[in-house]
Amino acid sequence: MAGERIGKINRETKETQIDLKINLDGNGVSEISTGIPFLDHMLELFSRHGLFDLNIKAIGDLDVDYHHLVEDIGIALGKTVKSALGDKRGIKRYGFFILPMDECLVRVVLDLSGRTHFVYNVNLSNHYIRDFNVGLIKEFFQAFANSAGANLHITLEYGEEPHHISEGIFKSFSRALDVATAIDLRLNNQLPSTKGTLS
Repeated sequence: MAGERIGKINRETKETQIDLKINLDGNGVSEISTGIPFLDHMLELFSRHGLFDLNIKAIGDLDVDYHHLVEDIGIALGKTVKSALGDKRGIKRYGFFILPMDECLVRVVLDLSGRTHFVYNVNLSNHYIRDFNVGLIKEFFQAFANSAGANLHITLEYGEEPHHISEGIFKSFSRALDVATAIDLRLNNQLPSTKGTLS
């Protein structure tokens, strides 16, 4: 396939303003500023471990809550991944990864089918890392699945420490997405579907 697969978005609402660019065929280089240090850290991990080049400049009503900005960045990321994939010809479509992070084990499975479904088997709500409620991670990935048209399943097999669990989720997701978006030359630029469409 010729050229890089790049998605861009400028998304503005009364609550948030987001400029986001992703290169699916990158080298894991990122420049991220959301005003939420822990989210910046997670998105940097996503970029590095999935080898996606990622640029995000985002501002929002953080004086109210982190929820709006976290969710809207998930929306923006999903839309840009979908845009970068174009008609999805030649992609592997399915991706999965099982990742250990110290005492944790995380499993992520996804299908870029165009049909949205989200399952989040992670019992980790109302835990805080500094002032960041890690329960918002679920909202981020729900927003991603909705806007990317992805069937996304995230499962914490076991683990205790909220930071380790959060890192495990973002790293495993990035690796699974890297597999799903990769080009399979054996498909000869055909859609990975017997229906003739992925929408």
